Amino acid sequence: MLVGKTLAEVANYLKPGVKTKYLDSIAEDYIRSNDAIPGFKFYRGFLGTLCISVNDQVVHGIPGNKEILDGDIVSIDCGVVKNGYYGDSAYTFALGDVKPEVVHLLRITKKSLYKGIEMAVAGNRVGDISYAVQNFVEKYGYTVVRELVGHGIGKNLHEDPQIPNFGSRGSGAKLSEGLVICIEPMINLGKKEVVQENDGWTIRTKDSKPSAHFEHQVVVRKNQCEVLSTFEYIEKVKNENIKVIY
Repeated sequence: MLVGKTLAEVANYLKPGVKTKYLDSIAEDYIRSNDAIPGFKFYRGFLGTLCISVNDQVVHGIPGNKEILDGDIVSIDCGVVKNGYYGDSAYTFALGDVKPEVVHLLRITKKSLYKGIEMAVAGNRVGDISYAVQNFVEKYGYTVVRELVGHGIGKNLHEDPQIPNFGSRGSGAKLSEGLVICIEPMINLGKKEVVQENDGWTIRTKDSKPSAHFEHQVVVRKNQCEVLSTFEYIEKVKNENIKVIY
């Protein structure tokens, strides 16, 4: 819940000309004011509270002096630690006059997240989630990043099992009731290949075409999983600079 509220708080300040480090400071102040700790800050040496990835950057963008421009898409990934447990969620925003084909990429990526969530029930396997995401997005000609995956989460940010966004039905670890995982499709407009920037963190598409990223944290249940994170607060943000993706 706090992660969703933090993303919404950041969205209030998302506009052309704003620097990513300013958005990061908004997030850190908000998280700490809610008696929690930024989950990403200093994790394996990462210096930001948020991962902010723009356009062809897939994930792990480091906040800094980069200015957000009209027409950009901005993936914001946030983690928090509260009462000893991690929360993790991500949302990709469309800022201003974004090309229709890119808005469509965002919309399909978000829908694929929920296709994966539908499969997160006890007795299914990881591959059922993976296949649901991959099968859905590939119908639209999009590609799935292979090198980056979802994950288990709890007292540690990254736990087993890994949750790929590609795979075969009936494959992988069996999903047990009570398991907490993050499902996070990372979907490219162009080819699936990615490269790492010289900063050692930022991942971008090899062909420099846009990429979208949405993430929810869920608990596996018997008949229907429980979604712990939320986009509800983001969807209530009244910021004329951004398009909320439905």
